[in-house]
Amino acid sequence: MKKKVLSGLLAVTVSAMVLVGCSQGGEQKASSTDVKVETEKSSDANTGEEKSSNERVKITYAQWGNEVETAATQKVADKFNSEQDKIQVEVVKIDHDTYVTKLNAMATAGELPDTAIMSEAGVLKFAENGLLADISGMYGEGDAKPLDALTFRYEEKPVAYSAANEVLNLWYNIDLLKEVCEKQGLDPAQLTPPATADAAWNWDTFVKTAQMLTLDINGKNALDPEFDPNNIDVYGCTVNTLPWQLEVWTLSNGGGYYSKDGTACTIDSEATVDALQKIADLSTVYHCAPPVTSAANALESSLGSKKVVMATDGQWNVGTFLGPNADFEYGVGVLPYMKEPVTICTGGPNVVFSSTEHPQEAMEWLKWYYKEENSWSLIEAGTWMPILESWYTEPDKIDKWIGNPNFPEKEMYKSAVVDYAKNNMVSTAWYYVNGAEEFNATLDSVFSGVWTGDQTMREAIDENKEELLSIFEESNPQ
Repeated sequence: MKKKVLSGLLAVTVSAMVLVGCSQGGEQKASSTDVKVETEKSSDANTGEEKSSNERVKITYAQWGNEVETAATQKVADKFNSEQDKIQVEVVKIDHDTYVTKLNAMATAGELPDTAIMSEAGVLKFAENGLLADISGMYGEGDAKPLDALTFRYEEKPVAYSAANEVLNLWYNIDLLKEVCEKQGLDPAQLTPPATADAAWNWDTFVKTAQMLTLDINGKNALDPEFDPNNIDVYGCTVNTLPWQLEVWTLSNGGGYYSKDGTACTIDSEATVDALQKIADLSTVYHCAPPVTSAANALESSLGSKKVVMATDGQWNVGTFLGPNADFEYGVGVLPYMKEPVTICTGGPNVVFSSTEHPQEAMEWLKWYYKEENSWSLIEAGTWMPILESWYTEPDKIDKWIGNPNFPEKEMYKSAVVDYAKNNMVSTAWYYVNGAEEFNATLDSVFSGVWTGDQTMREAIDENKEELLSIFEESNPQ
């Protein structure tokens, strides 16, 4: 195993959905696991006596939660510990602010825990340095397995699975949509985002709809010749401009930040640049989206302001904002598309470190931990989506998942989220490309002049192309 740890190995900004990935609150249901584990006898160095073959194997699981989250996670581990007599799991708390530094230090010292949660963007860097175990043996023939798009692979071998699924959708304030339509004498049904992929709006339809739902202080919409773009009261839409989320539009347009196999950087391709420019044009050309600021990215700040009708963001918002805190009726639709209907997925992964002396036991723990019934409170609340394929195909499981008041209208959510994820979901780049965190951080800076209208997307990317290619090539040597 390589002991070298690159500087800034996990120096990434952890996204909101990964933060909730460590939390396992609420009542959990029991589950069994069918990974076969053999506990070998070992010698006791002090007494020379043989340890009992029935003695539990002790493994550690590190996570970055606070005291409450750590206690909740340990409670889940205690359930696992109580259901079998082979393995004892101990949860190790590492403060969120020092998690990156601590893991790096532990890796350098050869003192990593057996398993841990990690940021999505750090997985392949750890794998590159030989620090992650190959988990191909976690699931056997006939097992219900995680969706393929949720598998992190290094050199074609799985090294992690996301603990939860998250996809991007188009969310909307039903109350505000009706109000804007009423002011103009429009039928809200004609301007409601479609909930099925086969009925998804193309980009032109989306823009026109957003313009119709944008009103200035005089009640004129953005299609009206007398519309005042300098005094807008309600915006028709906003698109989350975090670089990892913007990737979905480049893929929809037939481009992408990288080639499908991850061997080439395609950030400067015509399809990629065109898609990103279309996002900027929503604000600078069509005046149907607010100027891009960090505050505008969060769904709580966009829909929550009651000044934006539609907004793109992740499904986790059902559990973190829309369900528990939104004081308006909301709906969900599929994303509009440029050439192909597509959404991207992500989710904080758990890993087995290659230094563990108990890889089979570590995998048995994670396999149990991954089962939906063992993180049910987060799924039921809408913070997590299931990772096992059966929850997207079996009607009784789908009903159990979404048939509760925490979700919007059931059939709407099923088609716009469940079916959409099953049929139109692809992996976010960090599942198969190394260095995505540094690449995205650079993109965030590159895009800033485009959002203000000071540069075109082509000018911004061409100006920074060498730096972007260098980041990719250094992280992904051929």
